[in-house]
Amino acid sequence: DSDHFVLDAVERAQIYIGTVLSYLGVKINLEDKLHREILKDVEKMQKTDKNQGFFMISDANIVQAAEILRNSAEILLFTGAGISVESGIPPFRGTGGLWEKHDPSFVEIDHFLRYPRESWAKLKEIFYDHWGQACPNPAHYALADLQNSGRAKLTVTQNIDCLHQRAGAPAVAEFHGTLEYLVCMECASRLKAEKELIAQQPFPLCPSCGGLLKPDVVFFGEGIPEDAAGAAYEAAENCDAVIVVGTSGEVMPACHIPVLAKRRGAKVIEVNLDPSSFSRNGVSDVVLTGKAGVILPQLVEMILS
Repeated sequence: DSDHFVLDAVERAQIYIGTVLSYLGVKINLEDKLHREILKDVEKMQKTDKNQGFFMISDANIVQAAEILRNSAEILLFTGAGISVESGIPPFRGTGGLWEKHDPSFVEIDHFLRYPRESWAKLKEIFYDHWGQACPNPAHYALADLQNSGRAKLTVTQNIDCLHQRAGAPAVAEFHGTLEYLVCMECASRLKAEKELIAQQPFPLCPSCGGLLKPDVVFFGEGIPEDAAGAAYEAAENCDAVIVVGTSGEVMPACHIPVLAKRRGAKVIEVNLDPSSFSRNGVSDVVLTGKAGVILPQLVEMILS
């Protein structure tokens, strides 16, 4: 029957099981004994491409994740620095992270206000000298496709790089702000971070009042933007599932969002290279280990097929 044909096709041609399922219209039922046996056999197969180390869709976990997400009326997308690493943007924490190479005091609000020249020199060196050079990767585009399909209503990101918007995501809650704008510390004007403003010496000043301009990013010692926090928590309370991508789950208060969704009954699907606090503490229902730029396009294809 069609179930045996799926297994046979995967064994003979090493085709991604998601592709086979899509063409045949076969819906995997994890409670069905035959389907579980199929997935168990598929798990024994080679899971990586010999040349590029790609994670294969033949993993039963990704089939389970797709099934959960297909049956979810509203999906919340929650991303961290890991999704942008594949675009060449280093993370803040962990091995090779920015805080290994730089003292983070320049993004402490009290330090910034006291030493704006020194802080802005670092901001330009680390962020604005390279602003706009990174491009969205397949993971960003896959999540944007899912959101544009109507299956996901909101992307909550801890990132400040605007790559979700550039990939076409229609609704993004920037939990930690954005480098794309500057805000005046005197009159609260919000301005596009144009090159001419950034290039001002010794540091950018507000064209309206002459006040000190600061990136519209949450510095240490500042609160989360109310609009982003409100949208994120509301989405967490109302979603049926959360896709967590590229985050350690250790940065507060952002890490509360998937936990809140879980407490409200949502399923949590995690895509990460390494274990996170979500996977270690039982928050994640399904964990897909590998590159987001490889896993997410395949997962989204399976959800929408």
